[in-house]
Amino acid sequence: MQNPRSQSGVQEVNGMSAKEWELRVQLAAAYRMIDHFGWSELIWTHTTVRVPGEEDHFLINPYGYRFDEVKASNLVKVDHKGNIIGDQSQEINPAGFVIHSAIHMDRPDVQCVMHTHTLAGMAVAALREGLLPIGMYSLGYFEWVAYHDFEGPSLNLEERRRLAENLGTKNILILRSHGLLTCGATVAQAFVRMFRLERACQVQLAAQSTGRQLVIPPREVCELSAKLSDDFLSTTGGDGYSRNPNPEFDALMRLMDRKDPSYRD
Repeated sequence: MQNPRSQSGVQEVNGMSAKEWELRVQLAAAYRMIDHFGWSELIWTHTTVRVPGEEDHFLINPYGYRFDEVKASNLVKVDHKGNIIGDQSQEINPAGFVIHSAIHMDRPDVQCVMHTHTLAGMAVAALREGLLPIGMYSLGYFEWVAYHDFEGPSLNLEERRRLAENLGTKNILILRSHGLLTCGATVAQAFVRMFRLERACQVQLAAQSTGRQLVIPPREVCELSAKLSDDFLSTTGGDGYSRNPNPEFDALMRLMDRKDPSYRD
């Protein structure tokens, strides 16, 4: 049930700010998209979003739920110390908390953090050379990819400092022997970055499987590709490929609405 306006005059939806509810819907949609593309892995991996007006709080998926079960209302609000805000019967994955809180704590410019364990992503994470600039998508990330060495299951809070240091100011992180991670100023931006990163990994593995020599364009072409690709990922629109920011995400939300709109509940 919606409550259009609280006593303070702030617009509310389902007992929370309209801005928080909108982000919950977007985040739940992202989980359904991850499931749609086959990127989910049972109940593991996470995508999180910072709560507007509550900078030390972020939303994460409830522990034990498949991604096709995630919806706006069952996302868990947690603080940077791991305390659950609100319904104390909810539970979160400690490893997911360590990885995502590390970035939310260190990068105020990052609203959304997405982490996956896909076959292609984990395979590239296992390669010493990491992601190679051999295809259109990987060229878009030329010299913008950070790496973090595997330290075992991410249950040690001390690892947060090293995660943040390794990521630095970049928005793409390959967790060696582990998987992929992207950051964004919006849920849509983090998702589109992950789509492009996942496709880049798939292309690289396909090319390497031929056993033939890989083509790497000249450095100036690599640098130009990275710059223009970043323009495409603008969150403001108009300076990239559309007047609207990250139109792929809106297109996929329409698909999720057609498949199963329960993520909006």
